[in-house]
Amino acid sequence: MIDLSIPVSIQTSNEASENEKMVSFGHLGTHFDVMDKKFPLEFTRRAAIVFNVKGLLNIDLSNIYIKLIEKDMFIAFYTGFIEDEQYGTKNYFTKHPQLSKELIETLLEKKISIIGVDFAGVRRGAEHTPMDKYCADRGVFIIENLCNLDKVLENAEYKTFNANTYPVNFIGMSGLPCRVTAEI
Repeated sequence: MIDLSIPVSIQTSNEASENEKMVSFGHLGTHFDVMDKKFPLEFTRRAAIVFNVKGLLNIDLSNIYIKLIEKDMFIAFYTGFIEDEQYGTKNYFTKHPQLSKELIETLLEKKISIIGVDFAGVRRGAEHTPMDKYCADRGVFIIENLCNLDKVLENAEYKTFNANTYPVNFIGMSGLPCRVTAEI
């Protein structure tokens, strides 16, 4: 078992709150952007794959093996950003990598369950929240701020595993803090 949830201290929480207004509303640390939807319990355990896209700022279809992705999967992207830029800083929330719209649309067409990233959102700036809602409206949840994906990969281009995800049972929230583990 590998813990993919970022540890959050009082100092980390304070710094994140200073640099991103949403962290105090369920968006602190590793969390789902559920956008006021209900997280299905069957999503707590999913077949998963993580793709090594280390160092890329713009991730598109050419960077992954789309044929490996199947319905209901948890799809994770390892960029190393959470290791290079400290969680909670202004740069962490504003200069992070992003997934192309075409890649996101293709993942939705494949009817996956979860997109997991080791940065602050699948899109930056004004596109962040609308894309979270767009995905949630189609039954796909985004988990932000994963860590330790490099330990799952072990220097490979991609790696399959089982993802276990347990969100806090808050209701009526746009974000749910969660604990995510990789079972190898």
